[in-house]
Amino acid sequence: MTDNPDIRFADFTTTEKLKVIALTARMAKRGAGGDGVDISDLKRKVERIERQAARRKSK
Repeated sequence: MTDNPDIRFADFTTTEKLKVIALTARMAKRGAGGDGVDISDLKRKVERIERQAARRKSK
């Protein structure tokens, strides 16, 4: 997870967990391509899922 200590992996729904796992795997696969590979788009998607979970938890 990024810099949000307020949420834990248990705070995500099952679908969100699966999406985060899939995106992390895609980041790892791209990262294997070398240091010059851009993974910022995947990081933004994970951050968006984290924000949704944080909003749901704060309600």
